[in-house]
Amino acid sequence: MSLDCSSASVIIAGDVMLDRYWFGDSTRISPEAPVPVVHVQRTQDVAGGAANVAINTVNLGASTTLLSVVGDDQDGRVLQSLLERRNVHCTFLRDPALQTTVKLRIISRNQQIVRADFEQRPDHELLFPLVAQFREKLKACCTVVFSDYGKGGLAHLRLMLSDATAANATVLIDPKGRDYSIYRGASVVTPNRSEFAQAAGTWIGEADFERRAFKLRDTLELAALLVTRSEDGMSLFVGNRHIRIPVQAREVYDVSGAGDTVIATMAAALGAGHDIEGAARLANVAAGIVVGKIGTAPITLEELNRHV
Repeated sequence: MSLDCSSASVIIAGDVMLDRYWFGDSTRISPEAPVPVVHVQRTQDVAGGAANVAINTVNLGASTTLLSVVGDDQDGRVLQSLLERRNVHCTFLRDPALQTTVKLRIISRNQQIVRADFEQRPDHELLFPLVAQFREKLKACCTVVFSDYGKGGLAHLRLMLSDATAANATVLIDPKGRDYSIYRGASVVTPNRSEFAQAAGTWIGEADFERRAFKLRDTLELAALLVTRSEDGMSLFVGNRHIRIPVQAREVYDVSGAGDTVIATMAAALGAGHDIEGAARLANVAAGIVVGKIGTAPITLEELNRHV
């Protein structure tokens, strides 16, 4: 079941960020505090959040447009440059009062020592032009991803989701928070295990998990609900079926960005004509590949097709 997404076109809207990595060695403890001293020897900037989703879909061969807001700052320019070099079509609003979101991770011997976040929420009114731009892009696209990291970039999600469903687009959402009512009417929502528990409550046993999942799917009027469950693989709820997709047996180095890879692969596969179950199985293979990499590393089409 190889993947060919050359015919797929995807719009991604959501919270973008710059994932910054400092790599170095650590051989001593600081005399100032009981923390390791890392001698930084290499740095790397990569696209994170919805921007990582966009790079994943491009890598899989889908034509990709990314809508978001960034600061009018150097980090925002670095992020856009990273994306455009990978052939992502960027439609960014730039806010001089906003700091582009940056997540700084310090890594030593393949272990994350500390993470520092630099972020602020964009102004609600500033984001209105994105709605008009989204409507324009919808005219040439039938697959949409909303990547919600809770940073405020999807303040007008309900308007955009309404436009997408009116256009008969396939809508996938990577959710955040406890209240999923704003996602009602989407095609597929893809929470991880802890995100699902926030929205549906803690379950006792597999039967209770199933009951809560079907109830959430039906309440939100979704075509499907896909719950990623770490070592327990994935659970896809579509129709009256609970389809269990076992985890790929690979060594796990870093789960950063795995959720981005799942929804990107789902979107690219659905845009290429695969059904929901087939797309979910491809997404499971892709996630198994990227967790074996260090950092927010996107999937490639060649890697995916070697493992399917």
